[in-house]
Amino acid sequence: MAFGATILDPTGLRLTPEEKALFAATQPFGFILFARNIESAEQVRALCDELRESVGRNAPILLDQEGGRVQRLRAPLGTDWEPPLEFAARAGVQAEEAMRLRYAITAAEMRAVGIDVNCAPLVDVAGEGTHPFLYNRCYGTDAAQVARLGRAVAQGLMQGGVLPVVKHIPGHGRARADSHLELPRVTASLEELDDVDFAPFKVLNDLPMGMTAHLVYDALDPDRPATLSPVVMQAVRNRIGFDNLLMTDDLTMKALAGDPADLALASLEAGCDVALLCNADLDTRARVAEAAGLMTPPAQARAERVMALQAPAPALDIDALKAKLTALMNG
Repeated sequence: MAFGATILDPTGLRLTPEEKALFAATQPFGFILFARNIESAEQVRALCDELRESVGRNAPILLDQEGGRVQRLRAPLGTDWEPPLEFAARAGVQAEEAMRLRYAITAAEMRAVGIDVNCAPLVDVAGEGTHPFLYNRCYGTDAAQVARLGRAVAQGLMQGGVLPVVKHIPGHGRARADSHLELPRVTASLEELDDVDFAPFKVLNDLPMGMTAHLVYDALDPDRPATLSPVVMQAVRNRIGFDNLLMTDDLTMKALAGDPADLALASLEAGCDVALLCNADLDTRARVAEAAGLMTPPAQARAERVMALQAPAPALDIDALKAKLTALMNG
């Protein structure tokens, strides 16, 4: 079955008849949920079932569940975590094991409601000027440490049956602006980018999915945001060595200017495999899905590799994991 080159979201707690028809017709590769889609465990499981039934397959369902400010499952459905930067700092020398446990717990909570992909690890390297929207979502200021913690996050997620999405490739840490609101520009040299920003992504280039960064890298392409730049996407594939499924960040973010359908097409032509569209009305979702069309053969092959990694939720004892994490953090 050919997949549509989109990841779309539902509007509310259950699908409307119009959404069911749109998803059946356009076959988005996957879906993403937000807080507005979450009311109770029973309701989320029913929504996930509806989404998968609409396309007739076990479509991946994504969530931003980093912990801290960016998490959609809140108590009692999910643990309310402190931001990753503070958590990792508090764990000290035990940070890798602490992050592995934290994200295994997160994965178990996600799978309990039918969600099987997390938009994490975030391996942007924090720096002195990193914008506050991103800073404490990072894992540290040292590229090697960030890579180690990113690997631990991915391992924890996969232990709990959730696939990781490494972001924001090729690196968002130098951004001095919030890409939700405006387009950041990075003026660092290619050598600096290689040594710091790209480094964690090179280490984690085997992860099954990656999400792009909406910012301009002067050293690579001063004229186009990374998501829309064939030059940057070639750097992701060749310089960083990431040859798995590459999705855009949300195309409705204000860092990107233009009609979402045009942006979707431009991102796919640049080398992304799938376009992520969030918080759009039904007409916009339909236009974007039409513009994106079906995945290219290479993208389809990458998507099938993702699907092959899907597995039944493992039986994890969340209470035991939490007790182990508490002992680790207090020891």
